[in-house]
Amino acid sequence: MYLNTHSYYSLKYGTIALEALLQLAFQYNITAMALTDINNTSANLDFVRLASKYHIKPVLGVDFRNGAQQQFVMLAKNNEALQQLNKYLSEFLHSNKIEIPKRAKYIPDTYVIYPYQNTLMELEENEFMGVKPSDLNLLKFSEWRFYQEKLVVLKTVSFQHKKGFNTHRLLRAIDNNVLLSKLPKSEQGEASDMMISEKALKNMFEEYPQIIENTQRILDNCHIDFDFSKNAPKNQKTYSNNSALDFKLLKKLAYDGLNYRYKKLGKRVFVRLEKELEMIQQKQFVSYFLINWKILKYARSKKYYYVGRGSGANSLVAYLLRITDVDPIELDLYFERFINLYRINPPDFDLDFSWRDRDDVMNFIFNRFKNTSLIAVYNTFKYRASVRELGKVFGLPKEEIDKLSIGNFNPNELDDLSKLVLVYSKYIQGFPNYLGIHPGGILISEKPIDYYTATYLPPKGFSTTMFDMVVAEDIGLYKFDILSQRGLGKIREAVDIVKYNHPNHPDIDIHDIKRFKEDSKIKYLLKNAKAIACFYVESPAMRMLLKKLQVDNYLGLVAASSVIRPGVAKSGMMREYILRYRNPERRKEANPILLKIMPETFGVMVYQEDVIKVAHHFGGLSLGEADMLRRGMSGKFRSREEFLKVKSQFFENCKNQGHSYELTSEIWRQIESFAGYAFAKGHSASYAVESYQSLFLKAYYPLEYLVATLNNFGGFYQPEYYVHEARMNGGIIHPPTINKSYYQNHIEGNAIYLGFMMLESFEIKNATKIVNERNKNGLFLDLDDFIERVAISLEQLSILIKINAFRFTGRNKRELLWEAYMKVNKVCLETHVSTLFKSEKIVYNTPQLSCSQFEDAFDEIQYLGFPLCSPFDLLIQPIHQQLLANDLVHYIGKMVRVYGYYVTTKRVSTSKGDFMYFGNFVDVKGAHLDTVHFPPAAKKYPFKGRGVYELTGKVVEEFDCITVEIEKMEKLAIIQDPRYADIPKKVMV
Repeated sequence: MYLNTHSYYSLKYGTIALEALLQLAFQYNITAMALTDINNTSANLDFVRLASKYHIKPVLGVDFRNGAQQQFVMLAKNNEALQQLNKYLSEFLHSNKIEIPKRAKYIPDTYVIYPYQNTLMELEENEFMGVKPSDLNLLKFSEWRFYQEKLVVLKTVSFQHKKGFNTHRLLRAIDNNVLLSKLPKSEQGEASDMMISEKALKNMFEEYPQIIENTQRILDNCHIDFDFSKNAPKNQKTYSNNSALDFKLLKKLAYDGLNYRYKKLGKRVFVRLEKELEMIQQKQFVSYFLINWKILKYARSKKYYYVGRGSGANSLVAYLLRITDVDPIELDLYFERFINLYRINPPDFDLDFSWRDRDDVMNFIFNRFKNTSLIAVYNTFKYRASVRELGKVFGLPKEEIDKLSIGNFNPNELDDLSKLVLVYSKYIQGFPNYLGIHPGGILISEKPIDYYTATYLPPKGFSTTMFDMVVAEDIGLYKFDILSQRGLGKIREAVDIVKYNHPNHPDIDIHDIKRFKEDSKIKYLLKNAKAIACFYVESPAMRMLLKKLQVDNYLGLVAASSVIRPGVAKSGMMREYILRYRNPERRKEANPILLKIMPETFGVMVYQEDVIKVAHHFGGLSLGEADMLRRGMSGKFRSREEFLKVKSQFFENCKNQGHSYELTSEIWRQIESFAGYAFAKGHSASYAVESYQSLFLKAYYPLEYLVATLNNFGGFYQPEYYVHEARMNGGIIHPPTINKSYYQNHIEGNAIYLGFMMLESFEIKNATKIVNERNKNGLFLDLDDFIERVAISLEQLSILIKINAFRFTGRNKRELLWEAYMKVNKVCLETHVSTLFKSEKIVYNTPQLSCSQFEDAFDEIQYLGFPLCSPFDLLIQPIHQQLLANDLVHYIGKMVRVYGYYVTTKRVSTSKGDFMYFGNFVDVKGAHLDTVHFPPAAKKYPFKGRGVYELTGKVVEEFDCITVEIEKMEKLAIIQDPRYADIPKKVMV
């Protein structure tokens, strides 16, 4: 009897989670129900998948509304009608503004139900008038009572209970951006829009048996069915419209790739190749490989850099097709991790492109393949953001909202409104708020996308599904990952910069990874952790791990890339791996079975493959059961559930094999720690390839590479630190200047001219004007020449003057500001004396004004975000005879006082739930200084943002890494901003 039910995917309207809605219907003995979310189909597939669990027949439709105003409800009789219905909704969602008409378009095999109105309207055969229980009194006196064959029950369900209705009103207020007290009735549902038993609903309509019969007939006539068995992928089935030709092409491409990839071919390669080809054909993944190959063939034709990674990097076929650059034979990559008979979904190929190239690749995919769409993500209400939203809805003052959002309050002192904000913020936490876009997921389907869902059009202009990747995989649609990565942009741009800054140098073959692996300079950078700006190896944590492992080779870096992941670190096996790596004697303590399974990692589980190997060989699990663990490790599923499914079997098998319960428990604990966090070995190897490319550039062309890093918006650190690193590598840093700078940062020799892009509040259009005018008519002579040639506002010109962009004139910036103010505002500073040939210009002098170096520093802080001088120069009290970072090795176990400029911190939670921090600073010479802040010190001496700190603590050494365990920390005062004060005064920090 329910033709109009909403889940909370009726965004900012419905308040019932999908399973809660089905549970509610089950409790009321409802056997058929239509899900009709408002202008949304996000929950449709999950509704069909879960309905059988609750013995409910699923019917699908859409509640078409303008805001909260219902125009009509449409229901699909079958899958074909649903496809047309999805297409119809998509037409509205792809427009700039959703405007639903009063009458629905005719779509075969659909039912249309209009909200009840007193006046008669002419209805088509498939159209009906929906009567709510609240309309029954009006119906008694309406002419509609003589046309009951066109009436149906329209009992709307949007919430479970009164709290759900209150939540609904709050969501509507958020959506309308109004106070709750100002929310109009027209923008909210009725308090009675809750589910009741079918019997109770029929009793309400007992005077109108025909209406009940009409409603039941509609439910009986609707039949929706989707295949959730995943027996075969629903992706595009063939590449060439012929599966036999597809396999022939795949085999040809693979064999053609042998000569490109290998100088010497052995039997092992051919055996592995034939084994893979057979499995790929058997699992119907041929088109999946060919589509990835086609995408990357296009990328290569455009000379785009890319990296293929993911579990697919374990595949020899992928290597031969140039989808990946990782040789699975060289690395002995575990074939069964890549693919096995029990694996239903195709292997992951994460294809990374430069952020500059990715959109063009996406355009190619959408143009080349017929049924293509991006995948949505559900952006949910987060607790702190909800506190802010609801605080506004209740009309709380900003100060109160701030306190509530950061938890800075005494619960016993809160008023009733504040308490309600907290209660309902927790209640709506996790509710879907709006649809976003998956970072790189694309579907290429055999059937049209609207067979499964309606689509919407985000700002980038690519059609996007209304469900996420988990729902897609439930139906057998597996995504292609086309990702954007700044690291590749840095590498590509660095190569171009080297070309113009070193025109006589030979061209760089950035893909010559084999040479890079043997390069002594790269080995030095790795071993000594001098890898700032290099992909994946620049963070403080990775830098310290490389030092602890003394990594100087490719395989060591591959392992380190995975060891750093939370699963390995959390299990305690990262420390054990380091110990076994450094001390061969300790390897003898490893369990002999595990050591035999994983000799390369000394019996320590490091990769996803290791978990599968241990589960299969140590725990006796079948490959099918081991595949459950693989899915659990992927992070796409509720990983704990996947692990628990095979836990009892693992323990039973280990017991039968004679393993002790203690050993089995410890191994299982390690396995569980991998849930959602582990890397496949091929994935780590792909990362290591890109790391080597960036390490090569950092080793031989550090300044060019750091300029490219800044132009691609950095990496792990803030831009300031990359400027610092450039200076440490011999770069001479210049602020933006009108005669040298471009929009991006630019290098000439070892002189780096910061680009206009670095300036806060400086407009791109003005940067373009400056560069275009300079290229067209030559360098600017002085301020007058600039003002005459470039139309620019006084505010924008002031930024250029304050950042010293006119320093080539040799004039004081304050004088230039005075002159700019007069001239841009058309104040006459000059008179003209008529002569026979030309008007002679007489210029009156502006006042003589002074400007200090410190003033430059504060202007730089304002417009660049950091000073170009040493931050230690800005301290009120200069530091004398300070201890440096490189001296600490001589003070192990002793208390010291050191000084460092803040770079970054990492916050972690202890087992007790307290917070501790790992700090990273640089000393006055620019060397790294690492600190550990345990909870007591972290609470007593918190970080206070960027600046120079006095650090007091104990020097500790572990695996050749020196850290200071902080007992006291104080941020040092800097001089008062001289732009606003004549005498430097102490600044409060």
